[in-house]
Amino acid sequence: MLKQIEGSRAVAEAVALARPEVICAYPISPQTHIVEGLGELVKSGALSPCEFINVESEFAAMSVAIGASAAGARSYTATASQGLLFMAEAVYNASGLGLPIVMTVANRAIGAPINIWNDHSDSMSQRDCGWIQLFAETNQEAADLHIQAFKLAEELSMPVMVCMDGFILTHAVERVDLPEQIEVDAFLPPYEPRQVLDVNEPVSIGAMVGPEAFMEVRYLAHAKQTLALQRIPEIAAEFAGRFGRVSGGLVKGYHCQDAETVVVALGSVLGTIKDTVDELRRDGMSIGVLGIHSFRPFPLAAVRAALQDAKRVVVLEKSFSVGLGGVVSTDVRLALSGLQLQGYTVVAGLGGRAITQASLARMLHDAVAGRLEPLTFLDLDQRIVQRQLEREAATRRSGPIAENLLRDLGTVASKVS
Repeated sequence: MLKQIEGSRAVAEAVALARPEVICAYPISPQTHIVEGLGELVKSGALSPCEFINVESEFAAMSVAIGASAAGARSYTATASQGLLFMAEAVYNASGLGLPIVMTVANRAIGAPINIWNDHSDSMSQRDCGWIQLFAETNQEAADLHIQAFKLAEELSMPVMVCMDGFILTHAVERVDLPEQIEVDAFLPPYEPRQVLDVNEPVSIGAMVGPEAFMEVRYLAHAKQTLALQRIPEIAAEFAGRFGRVSGGLVKGYHCQDAETVVVALGSVLGTIKDTVDELRRDGMSIGVLGIHSFRPFPLAAVRAALQDAKRVVVLEKSFSVGLGGVVSTDVRLALSGLQLQGYTVVAGLGGRAITQASLARMLHDAVAGRLEPLTFLDLDQRIVQRQLEREAATRRSGPIAENLLRDLGTVASKVS
């Protein structure tokens, strides 16, 4: 059914179609509208049977999801930014226990300074936690990926994050095609847990494991992620066959076949990059785009196959590893090991900074001309950076960096009560 709908509400309705039995929630922008929508559906009886549990923190939300999943219930939660960091211990526990929880991460910057706008710092910080991470380009894909995520999680008995850009997607109102309940029921079978707490057959879930078996437990989590590399595209193909549209998968290429330059990215920025590429191709530039939709497991073979004929690869990412550089580009570089091509990392959009077609076009012209630095921060204001460095060199008590930069820009820092 076609609806003109906010992205968060579309995700809420898609999650409801998957018939979760326990939803545990703690509000944090920009994911709050998702769990509010689900709460309304539970309260009205439209989603039943389902228990909606208000908890006191994000850590509690994941802890409740763990307990519910271990008891045999299809479980869901959502978070963002500091909320994901607060639940980090439990996030690792969920994957270590092999529990098929699905969680939406409405991607948002991590402070300090406080910033509620979108980048990918939050989910990237958990890239080694053992969860599958799927990234949505559009609200349609975000809705579709949640339905696929429950199927994938329960087949492999491991948790899945569906990552969608905060505000850019969560709060955007656009047309989304939501399937009927009977269609989702045919695609997603009832939950049959591989492990469950049962008083009639008592077991220990989360037992102490020493050096004699801990490595093997961790290896089996890795083996499941490797199996997911096969199942993710298979489930996406089954979804396309049933619902008539392509969503998810490992990677998607756009004009990559004949491209000398390929831009690699995740999330909603792919739309802006594609528009930019269309204009540059009309001007004669041989350029394409590769969207990565499965960040964990990282599809090394698929990325290599898509990029091996290019002359240069530009990885544009909305996060970075302080003191090193690119996060996604490190994985892309591993995929391309041994191939002779030029590689660039472009960090963009941190803290919600706009990524414009004009800036992308200038950057790509520089890449083709050989003028682009291996690590570039798109639209970085070097003036205020230099002023702060000079300030710190001049006096020991140079003051808070964030307030200094805002003062240099003639902006007043926001105050949070």
